Amino acid sequence: MNAAEVILMAVRVWGYIGAGVAVLFLTFGIDRIDEDARGAYVFRPLLIPGILVIWPLVLWRWYVYETGREVWSERYDPPRKSHFAVGLILPIGIILIIATGLMIRQTWPADFQPVQLSAPSGETQ
Repeated sequence: MNAAEVILMAVRVWGYIGAGVAVLFLTFGIDRIDEDARGAYVFRPLLIPGILVIWPLVLWRWYVYETGREVWSERYDPPRKSHFAVGLILPIGIILIIATGLMIRQTWPADFQPVQLSAPSGETQ
């Protein structure tokens, strides 16, 4: 099994688990944690792609709401303490990624001759 097959299998497993979570959450869970979603069935298919991708977060938040560990006073309080650090780390990280890519890029073979492509002679547009 090569790396591409392993990655494809991992993506499929992630998607299958996400599909299962989406089915369970959209049929049972969303009504229990959001009272505005009760009886609203038209928007639920729109949530499926997002749940497929972030199903661990959906399960964690569902668990937090069901167990009553949610602190309602902090629910809408943004985590501003980390904004300054993230604002410094992201540009530095982008610069490091670009610099690393430029340093390790491959060089062309010495005997490589470019070929000029031309349109087929018999066809017109």
